Amino acid sequence: MSEHAIKFLQEWIGEKCQSPALPIKIEQHAETLARECAAKAAEAGIPMEDIQEEVGDIQELIASRLEDAVEIDEDAHGDASTDDRAA
Repeated sequence: MSEHAIKFLQEWIGEKCQSPALPIKIEQHAETLARECAAKAAEAGIPMEDIQEEVGDIQELIASRLEDAVEIDEDAHGDASTDDRAA
């Protein structure tokens, strides 16, 4: 994957994969974000094939990062209710 593609993906995931303010279905949100990522990558001239060659399924990566963000947020705020956010 090119340096441009790596930088794009790191910045995009850092910006978009945050713990949501409201309970969500992570898999559905990851699907939406994966489509958005593909569109933004195309606008930047980065083929999704380049990204997926490096990281695999982008939707799975995004879902994993969302789950991590939720866990970190819950640890920081002591919120143990995850029922609505489960995949």
